[in-house]
Amino acid sequence: MARIVLVTGVSRHLGGLYARRLSTDPTIERILGVDVVPPKHSIGRAEFVRADIRNPMIGRIMAQSDVDTVVHMNVIATPKDTGGRVTQKEINVIGTMQLLAACQKSESVQRLVVKSSASVYGSSPRDPAMFSEDMNPKTLPRTGFGKDSVEVEGYVRGFSRRRPDVEITMLRLANVVGPDIHTAITDYFALPVVPVPLGYDARVQFLHEDDATAAMILATTGPAVGIVNVAGDGFLTVTQCAAIARRPVMPVPLAAAGLLGNVVKRSGLADFPSDQLTFLAFGRGLDTTRMRAVLEFEPHYSTRGAFEDYARHLRPAVPGVDGVGEVVSDAAGGTAAALSRVFDRIQP
Repeated sequence: MARIVLVTGVSRHLGGLYARRLSTDPTIERILGVDVVPPKHSIGRAEFVRADIRNPMIGRIMAQSDVDTVVHMNVIATPKDTGGRVTQKEINVIGTMQLLAACQKSESVQRLVVKSSASVYGSSPRDPAMFSEDMNPKTLPRTGFGKDSVEVEGYVRGFSRRRPDVEITMLRLANVVGPDIHTAITDYFALPVVPVPLGYDARVQFLHEDDATAAMILATTGPAVGIVNVAGDGFLTVTQCAAIARRPVMPVPLAAAGLLGNVVKRSGLADFPSDQLTFLAFGRGLDTTRMRAVLEFEPHYSTRGAFEDYARHLRPAVPGVDGVGEVVSDAAGGTAAALSRVFDRIQP
């Protein structure tokens, strides 16, 4: 049973939310919240420790505090929150390597819980309708957060072989949404006009931020369950999401989506990584049988319910955007003139 818990990434939204929820469990004696910057939000009764998991000092913190459970929440999905893609990769990959090296040397650590992502499955037109935990991706993610997640899981499996005495739970979370969390996908559907791959309408799943936190808490305090997919029930399509978010869509040829993504990224409106473009074209489905049967977790929100709660807190689209829907329907033919009219209307 978890007694002294070390949590990484407490200055980020999900890490802070997790620390506050864990603080309400009277069976947890002590919580250490680790990050490179002090959190701006409450972390409950967790003790903040300013440390970089990329530094071997994390091992001394574990040894001095007799930590028995390590919860790795600091696998970062959005490069803009870290200062860029290089820093994001360093924190995700190098940070995980150093954290696992510290866990390997520790005599007190008995359990490791890792917040992973469904992005390890990638997105491709050859994917099965539903990925179960024992399936491999048809096309491995080659860039961005998805590639980082694959590497992180590889290091965790290596650690498991070296320390078979340590219990491991790794949750592959679907895209997390909610009223307070900010990710690439929430920024995307907050755009005044949502670009969608022309000719595609991918099926997607979501997980509410409260359910993501509850699943991580259960993974910490319940029995170890290995790798588990976690997602809300049901599916939405990309265009259904845009309709729920009350955003007009702009069909864009998939070949040109990368260029548009760079424009959106430079504008500061949203972080639009290239791996997200394939996800929006081909989608992804998760088999959540193990979530219920092994983790014994039932999300409170369905995929639709989670996205609707996020959409309720969205600001209205920019003034003057109402007529864009008619214009972008003309753009389906891909003419430059139609695209130009769309951009003219969304400019202030």
